[in-house]
Amino acid sequence: MSNSQIPVTQSFDGVVEVLALPAQGMVTLRGDLADERLREAVNDTVGVEVPLVRRADFQDARGVIWMSPDELLLIVGAGQGAAIADRLQTSLAGGHALAVDVSDARVVFELRGRRLREVIAKLAPVDMSPDAFTPGDFRRTRFGQIAAAFWLVDDTCARVICFRSVADYMFGMLCHAADPAAELIVY
Repeated sequence: MSNSQIPVTQSFDGVVEVLALPAQGMVTLRGDLADERLREAVNDTVGVEVPLVRRADFQDARGVIWMSPDELLLIVGAGQGAAIADRLQTSLAGGHALAVDVSDARVVFELRGRRLREVIAKLAPVDMSPDAFTPGDFRRTRFGQIAAAFWLVDDTCARVICFRSVADYMFGMLCHAADPAAELIVY
């Protein structure tokens, strides 16, 4: 599914467009990311290989995101999280791994526009220069006081993920940072 085909639940059009995306399936997978059995199970189940450190790799709407040295977040279709978690648990039985459906725990926002780096830089303590943060790069950080994570899909599209309990607050912060009246003026 291309970016233009993804339905949205809320949107704001400022210096970048802020979109609240509908629910997606999400699975947290904990284990030894160097374990070939785990890597094969992820690729067989999601169709995407385990990414490098601090990266997010996608094939169409399915993705695998490196969250920490022993944790991945798998992005799958809406309603597929439980089945994917069960399939991984079965594939990895007898080993040291845990797959859990966390689809209801988080929400995803999308920022579209050439100035998304400025919007993110207002909220997150991350070097957003094009040389330091490239498409596919991923960071866990804070947006203001909210624990969040984000990755660049390409130079004009980024995705931000946070806990559902702070979704409205995050949407408001992103919209405020994208408001033309809050534009940074560089002298």
